[in-house]
Amino acid sequence: MWTCKNLWKKLAPLARSSSTLCRQNARGVVLNNERRLPLVPQAHMSSGTPGSGGDNNLYYLLVGATCIGGGFYAYRTIKGDKERYQERINEIASRPNKVVPEQPITEAPGEQAAETPQEIAHVTEDAPAETPEVTPIVEEVSPEVDAVEQEDPPTTPEPEIAPEPVVEPAPEESVGTPDAGPVVESEPSVEPSPVEVTEEPPAPVVESEPTPVAESLPAETAEPQTTTETESAAEPATVAPAEVPAPTPVEFPSHAPYLLIGGGTASFAAARSIRARDPGARVLIITDEPDLPYMRPPLSKELWFSDDPSVVDTLRFKQWNGKERSIYFQPPSFYVSPQDLEKVENGGVAVLTGKKVVHMDVRGNKVTLSDNTEISYDKCLIATGGVPRNLQVIERAGEEVTKRTTLFRKVEDFKALDKVSRDTKSITIIGGGFLGSELACALGRRSADSDLEVIQMFPEKGNMGKVLPEYLSNWTTAKVKSEGVMVITEALVKAVSFKDGKVEIKLKDGRLVKTDHIVAAVGLEPSVELAKSAGLEVDSDFGGFRVNAELQARSNIWVAGDAACFYDIRLGRRRVEHHDHAVVSGRLAGENMTGANKPYWHQSMFWSDLGPDVGYEAIGIVDSSLPTVGVFAKATAKDTPKAATEKSGTGIRSESETEGTASSPVASSTPEPPPVPERKDNYGKGVIFYLRDKVVVGIILWNVFNRMPVARKIIKDGEEHADLNEVAKLFNIHED
Repeated sequence: MWTCKNLWKKLAPLARSSSTLCRQNARGVVLNNERRLPLVPQAHMSSGTPGSGGDNNLYYLLVGATCIGGGFYAYRTIKGDKERYQERINEIASRPNKVVPEQPITEAPGEQAAETPQEIAHVTEDAPAETPEVTPIVEEVSPEVDAVEQEDPPTTPEPEIAPEPVVEPAPEESVGTPDAGPVVESEPSVEPSPVEVTEEPPAPVVESEPTPVAESLPAETAEPQTTTETESAAEPATVAPAEVPAPTPVEFPSHAPYLLIGGGTASFAAARSIRARDPGARVLIITDEPDLPYMRPPLSKELWFSDDPSVVDTLRFKQWNGKERSIYFQPPSFYVSPQDLEKVENGGVAVLTGKKVVHMDVRGNKVTLSDNTEISYDKCLIATGGVPRNLQVIERAGEEVTKRTTLFRKVEDFKALDKVSRDTKSITIIGGGFLGSELACALGRRSADSDLEVIQMFPEKGNMGKVLPEYLSNWTTAKVKSEGVMVITEALVKAVSFKDGKVEIKLKDGRLVKTDHIVAAVGLEPSVELAKSAGLEVDSDFGGFRVNAELQARSNIWVAGDAACFYDIRLGRRRVEHHDHAVVSGRLAGENMTGANKPYWHQSMFWSDLGPDVGYEAIGIVDSSLPTVGVFAKATAKDTPKAATEKSGTGIRSESETEGTASSPVASSTPEPPPVPERKDNYGKGVIFYLRDKVVVGIILWNVFNRMPVARKIIKDGEEHADLNEVAKLFNIHED
């Protein structure tokens, strides 16, 4: 090939000059005779002088010889590559049974570099699934690298091959390891003397490109790795590196018959309902939180009143009745591991924690996780809940203010706020609703034993001003103040800044509040990020996924909990953000996922406790803008949340509910005007009715407990009552 190439270089200029001379002579003849030659020169161009046909034949001969030589060389090269490829395949297939000794490499470096990527790619395909992609590269050089790390290099090179304890290697197999060549060249101080492998190889160099591996090996050999296990030299392919852990196995199934997105109360209630109707069901719960399903109400209630200093770690608390329990619905032993969900004989419930669903393919019935993993499903429940709202003035205030702001929702928020309350001197709670008032009372009670200053501010005239009538809201505000909280009413935040180590909150009326930390409790925003990819409708008035009375968004997709905007067959379209609603809607969704097809008729309740002495339960639409009628009576020692839980034996009010038969209220024959509650300093216990078109649509039981079935029946009947005093007697508020 090289001879042909040199010959062509010498003859090419001659051929070109001859062709040029031929064309010039022909052009001159045409110009002199003023006529075209009968024979066209281009049709028989010669590489020599005119008339020299022998030179033209020589030209074609040289070109033909060059093509033939090039084709023969390409054929020989391709055939050699095929043989080396087959030898490589045989060597890899026999790897578990023997160690391939290293042979001196005599091939050209260019050919080695050209073959290395192809061979490395092949090794990657044949490597076990549990090893990294480039682990086989290290296995190819592990004998000599181990020789560098585990033993002193020999003073003189030994051409003989050290005997192997298992099987004698075939001589031709050394040809199948050309990729070891670059490693030998990059470490000139070490001769390629194969040594018996008696210990684990060093940690492999994980690189995305195959070529730089040889360059990175000297750095690895400079720092020997210590191993804790020894492996037989006959099985180098099965040795796992000590320092680099093997990739984690698949922790979740690729398909789940019942897929529940969200790890809150609604998902757990749905899983329990599915298993009750389908005992062999396999249910997979996916949550972005690191915790198993737990109840949220104790995070702002009982946990703050615990005397146990380790409550932050154990998350166990004493209820008002003195009994101890955990915030988790079930212990870890209740669940099956995600990787075993498809294997267990009778099915079960598995929880995949720390994973977030970022995309839904409703046509393909599959979801995509944040790590691009896909899981298919037969039926799916969306119970994503919501995220705490924040004030825009806080979001625009900068990083220093953001670091000193807590949006209270999860277990980690409780732990963080507990630490803040012990390390700082001032906490300001923005918000006067259920969560803000509960946290204010809890932190105020803690401030009695420390120098902590607790401030609560909100735009209403009193605590829970959007829910309670004005007179009861004012009384609640006085109760919160008695817990050691500085309450600032009618406070509209204008700006927030960080100055001189303090967070400054400037109100619209000019007042300035300085504090160390802010707790924003200004409501919840439903998590509807999946609506776009799933093509689901979001309600423009209430927010949340719009579903029908069966909580169904599509033929095989249901929504429950805070994120569901459902149709209430009695009160119209609603969205509710309370624990009991999550329990009831999750249970109903689980039943409908197994074919029940039941409408949402149950009126869920909610409750709030301002410590162990004052609490209330509510049901229906409770809005302070509606007309209200309150009937109160003198309270006794048993009319407190603590006494109620002692009687019922549970700390979660909704768990004590029963669907007992409630008697229908009897209206008085002589209508009387609704009683106007007497303004006094204390409202012991009572019932507040919320009216719309003279029909009761909401009821609050103030320090009246275990009467919720009666309230639920009144709302369900939807009748107009002439005398609500008679209706209030159904709650036995006048009993001692």
